[in-house]
Amino acid sequence: MASETVPDLGVLTGRLMRAIQDELFQRLAERGHPDVRPRHGTVLAHLNEGGLRATDLAERSGQHKQIVGTIVDELVGLGYVRREPDPADRRAKLVVPTDRGKDEIAAARAILAAMEERHRGALGNGTYADFKDMLVRITEDQRDWRSHG
Repeated sequence: MASETVPDLGVLTGRLMRAIQDELFQRLAERGHPDVRPRHGTVLAHLNEGGLRATDLAERSGQHKQIVGTIVDELVGLGYVRREPDPADRRAKLVVPTDRGKDEIAAARAILAAMEERHRGALGNGTYADFKDMLVRITEDQRDWRSHG
């Protein structure tokens, strides 16, 4: 890469995301989840066992509620989630993982943890911790770009 210029932040983060997704979804397919796609992470990455409202999923993922609704419909069809009445407000619905969904969520978290451990091993604990801290800070700052004038 000596003769090339270093790609900008958008290119680097895009490459990183695609590389993470390539490994994650290949390994998920090997573990019995060949039908899960990157867009499904909008819901599955943020879901907990007790379930969440679609509006909460939209807020956590940064996606529009309509997009989240479409993805939830897909995941219901694939057997990963179901909609249940929210005990706190019977008019509202919770998106709750099925047993298949719980298995996928656990597998994805284990695969991602193994990826992080591999990178931590390559960089060292301190460097990797600094990298994660800086990435979190940059991500938060970028999400709040409108406040910077």
